[in-house]
Amino acid sequence: MTVTDLKTTLESGVKDALMALYGPDAAALPVSLQTTRKEFAGNYTVVTFPYTRVAKQKPDEIAEKLGAYLKENLELVSDYNVIKGFCNLSVADSFWQEFLLSIYENTDYGRQPDNGEKVMVEYSSPNTNKPLHLGHIRNNLLGYATARILDAAGYEVYKVQVINDRGIAICKSMLAWKKFGEGATPASTGTKPDHFVGKYYVLFEQKFKAEYLDWQSSSVGEAVYAEKAKEGQSPEAFFKAYKNTYFNEYSQLGQEAKQMLQNWEAGDEATVELWKTMNGWVYAGFGETYDRLGVDFDKLYYESNTYLLGKDIIEKGMASGTFFTKEDGSTWVDLTDAKLDEKAVLRSDGTSLYITQDLGTAQLRYQDFGVNKMVYVVADEQNYHFQVLFEILKRLGEPYAEGLHHLNYGMVDLPTGRMKSREGTVVDADDLMDEVIGEARAASADRETTSDLSAEEKERIIDQIGLAALKFFILKVNPKKRMVFDPKESVDMQGQTGPYVQNAYVRTQAVARKAGERDLSLASQHTSLESGEVDLINQLYTFPSIIEEAAENYDPSVVATYCYELAKAFHKFWHDYSILSAESEATISFRLALCKAVGNVLRTGMNLIGIDMPDRM
Repeated sequence: MTVTDLKTTLESGVKDALMALYGPDAAALPVSLQTTRKEFAGNYTVVTFPYTRVAKQKPDEIAEKLGAYLKENLELVSDYNVIKGFCNLSVADSFWQEFLLSIYENTDYGRQPDNGEKVMVEYSSPNTNKPLHLGHIRNNLLGYATARILDAAGYEVYKVQVINDRGIAICKSMLAWKKFGEGATPASTGTKPDHFVGKYYVLFEQKFKAEYLDWQSSSVGEAVYAEKAKEGQSPEAFFKAYKNTYFNEYSQLGQEAKQMLQNWEAGDEATVELWKTMNGWVYAGFGETYDRLGVDFDKLYYESNTYLLGKDIIEKGMASGTFFTKEDGSTWVDLTDAKLDEKAVLRSDGTSLYITQDLGTAQLRYQDFGVNKMVYVVADEQNYHFQVLFEILKRLGEPYAEGLHHLNYGMVDLPTGRMKSREGTVVDADDLMDEVIGEARAASADRETTSDLSAEEKERIIDQIGLAALKFFILKVNPKKRMVFDPKESVDMQGQTGPYVQNAYVRTQAVARKAGERDLSLASQHTSLESGEVDLINQLYTFPSIIEEAAENYDPSVVATYCYELAKAFHKFWHDYSILSAESEATISFRLALCKAVGNVLRTGMNLIGIDMPDRM
């Protein structure tokens, strides 16, 4: 019996009771069945207020009669209590016992059977001009966890990313290295290769700022300010707003960067070779970070290969009337009826825009995988872009258009404000992982529980603890919420943290080691359950529905919160009840089975969000 089956059985029983007690008019009303609040006895609660008009009785009277009827006539209900018109039903111990004994050895418990649907999850998609940073960590963790949860929910999942390896930002790093690098390489400087390239992106910005300041005080800059500044606008405010125009019209560095981009697009051999070399450095660095973070991909797409895609879609859309051409030759789509305004899809010179590329890439992925759904993990700053993309694909009649979803997430700020890549104020992913693992190492230094392990095994456990602290801190937050990352708070080993959940799992493994090889068949003789046992089993019972909820909403925080609540309940059980010194062999066997089931579910749940569980810590 699933959670849904259990509730359905109870709801059916309530309807039978209403029919018997109050007739068909009462039985025709919907049943409101909720999980009983923790401060009250019981497992499920029937809300009786909707029946007062038909029953012509007060809620307490209805609740009392319903409870008595169900206890008498429905074997599943062992007891009830009435609190202010709410009828709290207790499910029979025999049900919980039978359920536990059916799942405690099932390491795949919670996973759903294949549903025949395919889904693509796109995440990460970095630029190749800088290393991955804290924002990328949230993106990667959300994408990877969502993919694993969808897989557990029965989908055939494909994990992909588009690597943004072309454009003016890439050329800035290339130009800075060409002008100022003096032939240095990651190997010659002992620098992680993506960090090496990122330093030149920051260097370009520093050189550009210096050039811009010099120009502001030049005769040309002063003349531009005199001619174009708004009345009363200070020089500082004007030049801050004029920065992009300066880059495009006056900057020597800007002209060189744009020329480099034109050379790349024209296939200039020297430029393409430099591009390949520096991108190769970045790819190697990204690979190290991904491996360490524990995420992977089934296929990589490169913007350098996809930026021309989509033009054939535009041509077909023109024929069907989806798109139209303006006087300057640019191509547009009118989405005003969807409150999305008009949107350009091709420039007047026929070149592609980002929306053009994304149209083509979506079609390419459908051809590659035949997916029913596509999930794009991209920050909420791109909400409008994806609303437009999805609306266009629907109007084009693409077969996958109804299965598109933008998993938009809030940005990650530092306590001091937003991060800025060009100014070098980001928190690099590698540095962040070093920090949390260092905190885990410091916290584990004096623990005797791992004193007998090899240095290599200790380091592996420390890595698992540190990364759990980082990942859980990020994933326990609902994706749509903007969050502030506080390094000190993230590595707190107490409270709602990854290490807290890991410790609950470690306890399940410790008691199993201490118990040794045992025949747990006597567990079936433990028939009178304690409230703490029922609470734990009830939580285990809901695990499949947790996976379904997280998959339906593309929300890994649902799984993270569940794991924390299960760990908290187990820690309480650990303190309140004896396990190996319980009063009978039957009770010992039952509680060992319960510990094993909790351990299996904690490991499965945390693995769904990309967190490994150590056996000791």
